[in-house]
Amino acid sequence: MSIRSNIEHITKLKNEAAERSGRKGEDVLLVAVTKLHDCDEINEAIDCGITDIAENKVQEILNKYDKVNPVRWHLIGHLQTNKVKYIIDKVVMIHSVESLHLAKEIDKRAAQHGVTMDILIQVNSAEEESKFGITVDETEQLIHDILDNCPNVRIRGLMCIAPWEDNPEDAKVYFDAVKKQFDQFANIDHPNLDFKYLSMGMTNDFEVAIEAGSNLIRVGTAIFGNRDYSRKMGE
Repeated sequence: MSIRSNIEHITKLKNEAAERSGRKGEDVLLVAVTKLHDCDEINEAIDCGITDIAENKVQEILNKYDKVNPVRWHLIGHLQTNKVKYIIDKVVMIHSVESLHLAKEIDKRAAQHGVTMDILIQVNSAEEESKFGITVDETEQLIHDILDNCPNVRIRGLMCIAPWEDNPEDAKVYFDAVKKQFDQFANIDHPNLDFKYLSMGMTNDFEVAIEAGSNLIRVGTAIFGNRDYSRKMGE
């Protein structure tokens, strides 16, 4: 199948899942994950209506940034503090904040550029040792710490990567736990807290994530096909 037909198919499934959860399809943002895919493929997806793309690594953003058509960039992978300065003026949102230390560096670099950086808190609700993110119980404290210390950071919501399950329905318990936390902060009035995004769901489980309340899904393989891990970043 072509990239266009893949996007059309995913959009159909996204819209149907949103309707099952009592929302409209346009209430759920489709972010195309472009890790290890080349700029021609990315531009084709943008031509097909993709407005937001996401990369896992800072270096891939830097390699591709000037070769990709106008689009909103997201950083969804683990971010080291020494790499923040390279993408602070390039991405619209950082999905993977898991410490006050990282948030402070983002705040520092955002202040230097005269911007407020949107972030999501990464919650590891399954507490998998192989994944980054804080526990559900740690979420509230980190949010308050960031609000107290980072005036140039705006917390827009939460992000979760559920464990891979042969039956995607088995991931629902992890999505539900993050949605419960999200709802606790959704209506708090604070200039640096605006819970708009619940980023949950990838190729294998995005329909279940949407049914659990996600309004931002991160899909790569189902759009572009399997990745070639022998390809160098940015090619």
